[in-house]
Parts: sequence; structure tokens; C-alpha cells
Amino acid sequence: MPDVPPSLSPQDALVAVMIATSAADAQLRTVEMVAIQRMVHSMPIFGDYDVDRIRIIAQTVYDLFEEEDGLAALFGLIRDALPERLHETAYALACDAAAADGRLREVELRMLEEVREELQIDRLHAAAIEWGARVRHMKP
Repeated sequence: MPDVPPSLSPQDALVAVMIATSAADAQLRTVEMVAIQRMVHSMPIFGDYDVDRIRIIAQTVYDLFEEEDGLAALFGLIRDALPERLHETAYALACDAAAADGRLREVELRMLEEVREELQIDRLHAAAIEWGARVRHMKP
């Protein structure tokens, strides 16, 4: 088992969801990482977050992806750290991270579905969140 932090903060869990969604296709593109960093730097939920933790959380996600039941372990850590009131926030951030490069790949869509199910996001709310991400990342 990789060196997993004993617990994640709610902000760590949000970062983990974004990274896991972006890296689901086995590539974390620069534009996706820049989008994640931009969200961490600009959103109130990350106001007191140590941005150096992004690298640590990214490595944790990558290490867990290498494990046989790593995705289940990752979602366990995320659910333990994330209060229910932030579940939709996590899904919105995951959608924005996935849409950041202007293209949603099939594996990213499957990961978003996993996030939606794991965090028990209402389907109607998910559709609204997805629509918002799509229009925010629309290209001319």
C-alpha cells in the first residue's frame, strides 16, 4: 500500500477528486493541472489551503491508481474527509477539471459517473452542474 496520509482535510479531498478525474485517462494534462491550481488559488473553500499539498495529494492519487483496489480506497478517503454539504462542490470541481482541456474523454466521463455515484449526487443536480461546466469551458 502506498504512503497514504492518515486522513485528508476536506480541501485535500476536493483536490483529490479533481486530480482523479483529470488523471483518469492516465494523463494529467498541463491545462488540467493549471485549471486545478487556478481553482485552488481563487475559490473561497481553499482560502487557507497550503497549495504545496496539491503535489502530495496528486502523488497519493497516482499511487492509489496503481493499487488493485486503489480507486475504492481513494473514494473511501474522500468520503471520510468530505462533509455531505461539499459533495456537490466536489462534483462541480471534478466537472470543471475534466472540461478544462476542452475535451471530455470516455474514461473521464466514466470517472465523473463514479464520483456522482460515490458522493450520491442527485441526477438532476448533476445535470445542472455538468451544464455549468460545459458552458464555462465553451470555446469560440
